Amino acid sequence: MKAEDYAESAALVTEECTKALKAIEPEKVLEYLEMLTVARKVFFVGVGRVLLSLEAMAKRYAHLGIDTVIVGQITEPAITKDDVLIVGSGSGETMFPAGIAGKAKAIGAKVIHIGSNPNSGLKDVADLFVRIPVESRAKAPDEIHSEQPMTSLFEQSLLLFGDTTALMLVREKHLELDKLWEYHANLE
Repeated sequence: MKAEDYAESAALVTEECTKALKAIEPEKVLEYLEMLTVARKVFFVGVGRVLLSLEAMAKRYAHLGIDTVIVGQITEPAITKDDVLIVGSGSGETMFPAGIAGKAKAIGAKVIHIGSNPNSGLKDVADLFVRIPVESRAKAPDEIHSEQPMTSLFEQSLLLFGDTTALMLVREKHLELDKLWEYHANLE
């Protein structure tokens, strides 16, 4: 290992993330934001590192005044037909999020799948599919290849998608950044 390996690796990661974010269909992003802003509550479900990215998204959206819930938290309320469930799953085949999506849909909630695989079982459940077309376990031929291990690019892109859409909401609603601190945790 050499000192320049860090700069080279950082460049690779950021270039891959930029390519992935630019590959997301802007029209789908606008549909996504519309569904988010009209929902009473926005629920999030995923597992592993995807869940970590979703938790960061939920926190940021909460800073913008959106009522967010992570599925499985002890204080999780009931989902209703006025709510949206965001499912993060690159393959769309992860058992727990797929099962929760089916249950939410049966209750009447809207389901948004953010993933890579357009042919997953979630295609029959999701009201909206936002595709981050990066390499996943599905290994679709049109996926963006990554030099990073496993599905790191999906998790990173998901996190950055959350921050990108949060910025879009800030600009659309003309929110004053200094006033957002009222939504920030204050028991720290």
